[in-house]
Amino acid sequence: MPQLPLDVFSRGSSEPQPLAVSHSGRRSSVLLCNPAAHARGIQPGISVAAARALAHDLIIQPRDLNAERAALHALAAWSYQFSSQVSLYPPDALLLEVQGSFTLFGGWPALLDKVRCGLAGLGYLTRLAGAPTPLAALSLARCNSEQHIEAHQQLAAALSPLPVSVLDWEQVLIDRLDGMGVRQLGDLLRLPRDGLARRFGQQSLLYLDRMLGRCPHPQELYQPPQTFRRRLQLPAEVGQAQALLFALQRLLLELCGWLGGQGAGVQRVDVCLQHREQRVTRVSLETRKPGRDSEQLTSLFRERLERLELPLPVIEVELCADEVLALDADSPDLFGSSGKPERLNLLDHLRARLGDGAVTGISAVAEHRPEYAWRYTDPGDSRTDNNGRQRPLWLLSVARPLKTRNGRPQLHGELQLETGRERIESGWWDGKDVARDYYIATNPAGSSYWVYRELTGEQGWYLQGVFE
Repeated sequence: MPQLPLDVFSRGSSEPQPLAVSHSGRRSSVLLCNPAAHARGIQPGISVAAARALAHDLIIQPRDLNAERAALHALAAWSYQFSSQVSLYPPDALLLEVQGSFTLFGGWPALLDKVRCGLAGLGYLTRLAGAPTPLAALSLARCNSEQHIEAHQQLAAALSPLPVSVLDWEQVLIDRLDGMGVRQLGDLLRLPRDGLARRFGQQSLLYLDRMLGRCPHPQELYQPPQTFRRRLQLPAEVGQAQALLFALQRLLLELCGWLGGQGAGVQRVDVCLQHREQRVTRVSLETRKPGRDSEQLTSLFRERLERLELPLPVIEVELCADEVLALDADSPDLFGSSGKPERLNLLDHLRARLGDGAVTGISAVAEHRPEYAWRYTDPGDSRTDNNGRQRPLWLLSVARPLKTRNGRPQLHGELQLETGRERIESGWWDGKDVARDYYIATNPAGSSYWVYRELTGEQGWYLQGVFE
């Protein structure tokens, strides 16, 4: 990642505003700059004062080594979806052992394309290369050579044209090689081993042997965290909530990549919007089922941000997912969707737009009295419990008295009672006891109703519900 010091700031915004990263020293100067700054004549190496003179709207951020380390770790966790053997190579590189992933992703070209597109979506400029040894792959990537060297026997020929500056050697050793006229790896590899060891030390010889695969080069494997917590500093303050979606989308892509490596999903995602003076605005999103579909999560957060009014401009966005859950067989994920994603998506969109408390479900309760046999639930948690009896979809909030003629109930004509009745006698313990005989009844127009007759008092007829 050759522009990592710049990417940790620029990836938070889609605005092409001039941006540069400076490093401190005797004279503060520009380390890296984006294309918008380059178009104004700003180049790495010029002083910060000169850069400001060239672009009055230039944003200058001091280099943040902590942010770069955090980004490297976050990318390692995201890369876990492509390989279980990921190693950090600070300050700006990752090593992935991907031989075992070729079958899963369809070979090197397909894997390379998927990784490259994924990293571009996260907002990082990267150089990718593959080789049988870590140092060979790293050297090729540093020269922007996206080669794939398959066999150890091909390494020497492939590495020979590369400049000696790709080596992780001290600068004094690189300068000594330059003084000797050794400017390419091929020149270095042709030197006698004994003389090379005397002039540059045994460690330099070991480095070359590891690069060419003559001896092993063990790597410390990275272990991804068990929970997700990632911050993204914005290059400039953002005053509109909808404008935060770009930065949030990149964090969601990181989250879903990390979940892909874990083989898991999340049901709740929390976002903290950091303002100045330590003020924070919190936005939470909870879905019906666990998932790791970045497009769906982005769409849901878009609904939330459209309704959000910021008290102050935002300077940093943090995304957290503390509870990781196993995915159901019908849960949509990064590799496609199955089950019933449309219905789940509709419920989640309604809750995101209207609020969690505005969308509810209705569930049956184990209770014989119809007016008490239901309750509100979370959408999707509903259950039916009709004791094997036919029940109407629509129950009246208050039972409606029916007129009678010759003892027969009337509703747009005389009701015909189906054979069979259901007697309900219950509620003596709470003072709301009932004693009723229920019937399914049909009027001359063919409409069906659920009616009952009181067994006590005036023994009147009542309408309780309407069938579809």
